[in-house]
Order: sequence, then structure tokens, then C-alpha cells
Amino acid sequence: MKTIFNPGTKKKTLTLVDNVVYSTVKDLNGDPLELKLSVLLQNGNSEMRAAMGEDDPKEDHSPKPALVWIPGGGWKGTDKNMMLGEMTEFANAGYVVASIYYRSSAQGHYPDQLIDVKTAIRFLRAHAAEFEINPEKIGIFGRSAGAHLSAAAAMNQDGFDSEEWSGYSSKVQACCDMFGPVDFLKLIEIDEHEIATNPNFRWKSMAETHEGALMGGDPATLRERSKEFCPPYILTKEMCPMLILHGEQTVGDPAGKICVILHGDCDKLVPCSISEEFYDKIVEAGMEDRADLYILAGAGHGTKEFFQPETKEIICAFFDKNLK
Repeated sequence: MKTIFNPGTKKKTLTLVDNVVYSTVKDLNGDPLELKLSVLLQNGNSEMRAAMGEDDPKEDHSPKPALVWIPGGGWKGTDKNMMLGEMTEFANAGYVVASIYYRSSAQGHYPDQLIDVKTAIRFLRAHAAEFEINPEKIGIFGRSAGAHLSAAAAMNQDGFDSEEWSGYSSKVQACCDMFGPVDFLKLIEIDEHEIATNPNFRWKSMAETHEGALMGGDPATLRERSKEFCPPYILTKEMCPMLILHGEQTVGDPAGKICVILHGDCDKLVPCSISEEFYDKIVEAGMEDRADLYILAGAGHGTKEFFQPETKEIICAFFDKNLK
């Protein structure tokens, strides 16, 4: 059977540019470490260009807003491409999506990770023409540890900048924080309680915890040192619009101070109250118009609810409002 049909050209062609080195740093041992990112963009049929030396004239190469994806994983280092499949919807929605690898807590202590994030943003601005990015429209988003770094970058503070790509801004214009552990003091309270009372807890000392490994140094000063790096305590008038998503808090202690979601082995997750109190502090600072908080009923830490079309529509609508 021979059939001729016209499928149209509504769907854009996505191209993946992988393992782009955006920074060279040193790890905790002083050894050089290349930091890489991946870029997912609508830049046409790259195979056609390679084979024929020309492009499809119907392709749109105009500058587009960019979204920088910051992976989670307890700051322990996560494959930058692990969630790339979920990012295609944002690329299809008209965004250039860059997913980055940043130093793990075994490779650097905070604020090294924030420095890496801000370096990646400046790199993308420096290479805006190459990746068809509108350098005035860059958003950032992440989940869990990646959401903490996204929210920290969203404060748009001066400082925490390396020498690389120093002629470009690291400011972002919109941020989506998905269940980010933005308040280390809350995490410290939870972990101290568990270490003191639960002999089966996965960590035996504060130095082993996610926040302890990230911060390094003397655990006795962890609270004091952590506060200056937690977004709820460093709110600035430069903060960009913020969308906060968190799963519903389902189990907590009677005082509401310790919250866990049980998975059979009492695994500790990020309390919903962290996002709620972060939002409250933004409102108290007079920036209610820059923040929205959505609590996903029945959702756990990064469970399927965060990847449903309805949730992605909320995220896309937020970025569309602030970046398009």
C-alpha cells in the first residue's frame, strides 16, 4: 500500500547536546574536576545539517527562554541526565533546558555547589547565541537538594561567583522549588532527634547526615554556619518570582516539629512545613506577589504526583508568565 499524507510541522525537533564542560574546579583533594551540563533545545534537524550542509528553512532559530534544571540526590552527586526524559515536555513547550552536574558533598563543601550553579548560569549567558537562548529570560528549577540550590540562586545575591565567565550575570528571572530542604535548621533538628532516640537510624553522627556532609567542618557549629546559606533566612528584595511545590504532610509528631513520611523503615524525608514556613517568610517580607505555594495531596518525596500532566501544566504556566 502506498500512502501520501501531510503530518504537518507542529511538533518541534529536539536536539540533545551532551557533556558540555561549563567549569573546571578543584575537589576537596585539590584535584581538577570538570563540571558538565546537557542542553535540550529546539534547534532543528542536526543530522540534516551534518549530512547536507544546510538547515530546514521551516525551523525557528530565534532566541528562547531557558530553564536550568538542578538535580537532587541529597547533594551527593546525581547523573545530570537522570530526569532528562521528564524535561522534554518543557523543551517542547518552547524552552531551552539545561541540566547540570555540580560538585557533590564529597567533592566540595557548601557554598561550592551554589558557586557551580551560578557559574553554569553565566556560562549559558556567555553561550546564548550558540544555544539559541534569550539571556534576559533564564529560569531555574530542581527537586529536593536541587530545589534548595535553585531557591538559593533565586535570591539573586551578589557573591558566590567564580572567576569563570565573570562578565556575565548569574541572576535568574523565575524559580520553581520542588520539595526543597531549604531550611537546614529543621533538618538538623530532625536528625539530632533521630540520632539521639533511634538506634536503627541510618546515621550515627551529624557529620554523616546530608546537611552535615554538605557543610563539613565542626558539627557543633553546624546550626550557626548553616543559617546564612538557607533561603528563608537570606531573603532579598532581588528574589525572583518563586513557585513552591511540596507533597502533603501526612505524619508528624504531636508538636508539629518532627515530620516523617513512613516507607516501612521510617526513612526521613523533607517536612512539608519547611516549604510552608519558607512561603510564610516570603509573605512576611512583603513579597507575597512573588510566591505561590502548591501542596500536592497525598504526594511523598518526589513521587509520581510531581510528574503528572496537571502538575507540569502548573509549572509551565508559571514559567510562561515570568519568562515569555
